[in-house]
Amino acid sequence: MPCGIMDQFISTMGKAGCALLIDCRSLESSLVPLDDPSVTFVITNSNVRHTLSGSEYPTRRRQCYEAAAALGKKSLRDATLDDLEKCRSSLSEEVYCRAKHVISEIQRTSEAVTVLKKADYATFGKLMTESHNSLRDDYEVSCPELDQLVSSALEVPGVFGSRMTGGGFGGCTVTLVGVRGSH
Repeated sequence: MPCGIMDQFISTMGKAGCALLIDCRSLESSLVPLDDPSVTFVITNSNVRHTLSGSEYPTRRRQCYEAAAALGKKSLRDATLDDLEKCRSSLSEEVYCRAKHVISEIQRTSEAVTVLKKADYATFGKLMTESHNSLRDDYEVSCPELDQLVSSALEVPGVFGSRMTGGGFGGCTVTLVGVRGSH
C-alpha cells in the first residue's frame, strides 16, 4: 500500500513535550516545543474503523500526482494556490480540490509551526480546524462521525481547535484544549 511516513517518523523521532515537523521531501525532521502546561491535547476515538489499503488513499495520491504534473511541478510542494488557480480549467473538479487541500495544508503547517513557537494557541487551533474542514471538503477523507466530534469539541469552552487525525474515513480526532486554572 502506498503510504506516507508520518507514523514511522513520530515513532522513531518523536519526543515527549514536542510536536514533530516532518519534511517529507528531504526526510528531515525538527522538534517543536509543546510542553506548555496551560494546554493539552484530547484524542477522541470515533469508533469508525478504517483500512487504508482498501480505502481511497491510493486514489488520493494518484490525484495529487496528476495535479502536480498538470501544473508542471515535480510535487505539489512546489506549487502555490495561484499556480493552481491558473491551471484550474485543465483539471477535473475533484483533482483541483485534492491539490487545493495539499497546497493549503502545506501553508497551514508552516504557519502552525510559527504560531506554536509563539504559544499562539488561538491561531494554532484555528489552523487545526481549517485543516479539518479542508480534509472534509477538499480531500474528502472525513466521515460524519469525525465531523460531529470536531463540531461538538468546538462548542466546548476552552477549546482552541480540533481536527481529524490519521488517514481518515474513521479513526480519531485531536483537540487542543486550554487547561482550566492555567490561564
